[in-house]
Formats: sequence, C-alpha cells, structure tokens
Amino acid sequence: MARAPVLPALLCLAVLALAGGADARKLVGVYELKRGDFSIKMTNWGATIMSILVPDSKGNLADVVLGKDTLAEYVNDNSAFGPLNGRVAQRMARGRFVLDGKVYHTYINDGRNSIHGGHRGFSKVIWTVKEYVAGGDSPYITLYYRSFDGEQGLPGDLDVYATYQLTSPYELSIRTNATALNKATPVNFLQHVYLNLGGEGSGDILGHTLQLSASRYTPMDEELLPSSGRVDPVAGTSYDFRTPTPIGARIRQVKGGKFYGYDINYVIDGEGMRKVALARDGKSGRALELWANQPAMQLYTGNFLNHTKGKGGKLYEQYDGFCLETQAYPDAVNHPEFPSVTVRPGQVYKHDMLYKFSF
Repeated sequence: MARAPVLPALLCLAVLALAGGADARKLVGVYELKRGDFSIKMTNWGATIMSILVPDSKGNLADVVLGKDTLAEYVNDNSAFGPLNGRVAQRMARGRFVLDGKVYHTYINDGRNSIHGGHRGFSKVIWTVKEYVAGGDSPYITLYYRSFDGEQGLPGDLDVYATYQLTSPYELSIRTNATALNKATPVNFLQHVYLNLGGEGSGDILGHTLQLSASRYTPMDEELLPSSGRVDPVAGTSYDFRTPTPIGARIRQVKGGKFYGYDINYVIDGEGMRKVALARDGKSGRALELWANQPAMQLYTGNFLNHTKGKGGKLYEQYDGFCLETQAYPDAVNHPEFPSVTVRPGQVYKHDMLYKFSF
C-alpha cells in the first residue's frame, strides 16, 4: 500500500505555537480517512474528529458529528467539538491534587475547578502527524504530542500517541497510549465527540434509544464533581439504561449541574475491552456500538448547547447531540477510593475505543 505524504489532505494553515519552550511554526491540517462510503475527517489541532460520514438504512450519507465548518473555527472555539482531552480530562476539584506527598496546582478553567486538562489541554495544542494513510483497506493516521513537565501545572514529561483507523467496514478504532518519562503523573484521556445518529443539525437526540453496560454510577454534586465518593446502583433511578431506553424518557428528572439532562459518570461493568454502549436512531436506522477498555464513561446530552454555531449555518440547541466519553473516574486524583490514574516513569497508559456503526 502506498503511503500518503504527511501533508494535510484538504487544507493547512500556519499557527505560531509554543513548542518545548521555543517558538515554532507548525502546520495545522485537515486529514481524511476513507473506506468506501465510510469516511472521517480530523485535524491535528487537538486531535479533533471533525466529521464521520456514514450511510443510513436507505444508503443516504450524513455526517453524524456536531462541529464547525472551518479549521480556523476549531482553533478559536471553546465548545469542545471532537477533541482528545487530556492530560487529565474531566473535572478536578479546586484544580489541585497531592501525589507522593507533593501538592500540585493546575489551571482553573471551570468555576472553582479545572476541566479537561486546563485552558491549554491536549485539545488546544498542535499534534505532530507521524503517519498518514488516507485510503485502502485500513486507512489510518497516527498523531504524537510531547506534554512537557509543568504543563498546566502537571508533573513530568509525557509521550503521547493517538492512532485513528478505519479497521473494518463502518468501524473506527481509536488507540491512545502515553508513557511517563521522568515523574509520576495523573493521566486520563477522553474523546469529546458530539454525536447525532440522525445527522448533525437534524434536531434533538431525545428519541435515540440508549443501552449502557453499567449497573453503577457516581453521583455528582452541583459542580459536577463526585464529591461524596459514592458509587451507587442505577437500579430504580433515572440513570438506568441497562435496557434500551429513549434518552429523553426521563431527562427532565435529572440534572447535570444547573441544567436538566445527563452529565454523569457511569461505572462500566466488566474489565478489558468490552461493549460499553449501544445507541440507535429509529428514523435513520443508524446505530452505534461503542467498545472501550476504560473503567468508566461520561454520558453528556448537550445540556449547555444554546444557539451554538455549527456546520452550514446551523445553530445547535440543547440536546441536539450526545457524548459517550470513555474515561477513568472523574476527579480520581482526589479520591483514593477510586481506581488510580497515576502513571509512573516507564509505565504506559492505554486507552482504546472502537466505534461500530451499522444501519
């Protein structure tokens, strides 16, 4: 198979970025992976998934990912449409933690807390394109980022790789790994993709059915932190998606912070690479089965969307998209009762995801 040169497939722009403490002019580009009528577009700005094009039951193609039209809009946007969040995704209480007896303070960017790695987390940096194969039987792109010691207040240098690959008809594999080079550090990644299986901009996702392989969840406080440290059963609550249930069936009975809707962490049953979720849109016939190897997953139903500018002049409203964010437990750095997210020098963090589309 001929390898495409490591150049943007559609468009590039020069961005002045701070790399390793020195100014460096780097290219930010849009890259397409295509296999038959299944394709994705992404950018090395924030390792961001910009689109996923997949047919419906009648063969009609639609983009099932909410986002923006132009690369410049992604660079200037703070809506978290599609990026890989890290070094420590999700919220961290008061932006602080203690590791090996030392107190660390990270960048506060969510009220009194930090979220998704701080104001310049992995979603706001330029990743290096290491390999890029646009077509063929198994197109892929591998991105690399060196997170430096002290970045956003976090300790140690971290080598990070993320590979996006169309592995089978209508399957997208995402494989990430990170190696701590010289200091112990917390690590938690998640891919923040807003999905609408009816097609982005087609309306709300309240009629989508959702089934989760989760019999437990971590209750959240008003700041969307698991401050109690509890892990409760979903049985008898509005968080129970163990059987296929419309997302909107009980959405007015739950709150994610100040808004009605889901913004909650589920503890996924089992271990290793396993099925996490099954979502289905009855109108289009499209379905998504999500597999991952992480202990938890955040369900977010786009509660904060409010006349948010999207693609093609569309405005995204509340509940127009949903996120299935496989992850470690939120704020695990401040909860010894949760599984540890500490990666020590020489150890490798691995987070694998598999998106299986059908129609």
